[in-house]
Amino acid sequence: MSSVRFLCQRCSRPLKSTGAAESLGVDSSQQPAAWKRPSAQGEPGDTPEEGPASRVETGTEKLQDGACCRTRPGDGRMSRHGANTFTLLGKLGSGRTLNSIQETTRGISDILSGEEDLDHPLCEDCTDGLLEQLDTQLAISESDSQSYKRCLEAREGMSEDQREMLQEELKGAQLEEARLVRELEQVEKSRERAAAALAAAQAETETLGQQERQCRSELGPLQWQQLELRDELRSLETRLRSAQTQLDWLERTNAFRSAFEICHDGPVATINNCRLGCLPTAPVCWAEISAAWGQAALLLLALSHTIGLEFRRFRLIPCGHHSYLKSLTDDTIELPLFCNGGQGAFAYNDFDQAMMAFLDCMQQFKAEAEKGESGVHMPYRIHAEKGLIEDPGAGGESCSIRTHSNTEEQWTKALKFMLINFKWSLAWVSLRYCQK
Repeated sequence: MSSVRFLCQRCSRPLKSTGAAESLGVDSSQQPAAWKRPSAQGEPGDTPEEGPASRVETGTEKLQDGACCRTRPGDGRMSRHGANTFTLLGKLGSGRTLNSIQETTRGISDILSGEEDLDHPLCEDCTDGLLEQLDTQLAISESDSQSYKRCLEAREGMSEDQREMLQEELKGAQLEEARLVRELEQVEKSRERAAAALAAAQAETETLGQQERQCRSELGPLQWQQLELRDELRSLETRLRSAQTQLDWLERTNAFRSAFEICHDGPVATINNCRLGCLPTAPVCWAEISAAWGQAALLLLALSHTIGLEFRRFRLIPCGHHSYLKSLTDDTIELPLFCNGGQGAFAYNDFDQAMMAFLDCMQQFKAEAEKGESGVHMPYRIHAEKGLIEDPGAGGESCSIRTHSNTEEQWTKALKFMLINFKWSLAWVSLRYCQK
């Protein structure tokens, strides 16, 4: 025999059954506690000594009446039985009669057709709570009824003027209420607009927050790159200042004066610390003299390239202390600008021809450099065809550059005049060409 389980519709606790349910074959542990109320609160004519058949019939009728109770679909109100009825599900015991089966069938038919309301069982605690709520509502309703009665009694005792005055006050209150309602509607609309604006501002704030976080995440690498670029910029600025300082120094530097230093204070003139000439009182080896001639040849060649001069008869080949001149008309002729010394050093030889050819090249340079208003001015005149250098300040004294039939003093003096002319040429070239 199967059992039927019932739960309270509020607290969902299992309900206990009464003796009537046990006689109908329902499990006593599943019977609602609401069944106890009809048996305990029966009609006045009932007595506790009624037989089992009457109790079974009474319980069956109550059970079927509870099965017939449900909410009417039209008005949503509950049936007359309130919270003490329920729907029985499952199979009953073998003690059921034909009358009970017919009642059950009619009840189910009424429930399905909507003619009866269906309710659910409650436990004793929930039923007590529901009754307390109903008592409270009843007390409130009675209080409101008393208040209405007092108002009616007061209205009956009022005069006609008082009633009109109250009507005027009521109309004013209604107008004020309408005005307040309109204000409330405006406030609600304002609140809705403010809420929409707040939502938009919050969305914008969130967007700006995301952008800020993204910018901050990108800021670190950019700051690191900025520091690297700043360090690189400082390094480049330092290098630029160093290069500018070096450029300024180079612009102030005279390349010719730095490369060729000529001094003629002593009895023998020097070029780059190499003495050109010799005296009995100041002997100079021929290796040093040859090196000085190599420096002079290099200087004359540099000066000619500066003014764009091409020599016509000889070409200078500066090679240190073995420099020479090569003829432009005959490739076999090479005139050495060096001497190894010996007994015939001051005899007529190729060394004299080389010095005269060198003097011819220097005269060509002088003639080219003297052109124009800002031409060079050399203090000593050159006579290349005779191999002489003339001193205008000494009454036209001339000194030969050759060693043949010449003294060491005169030869050294002629070489000194030649280097002085070179010094003046260096100053002129530096002013005219190197500072442009």
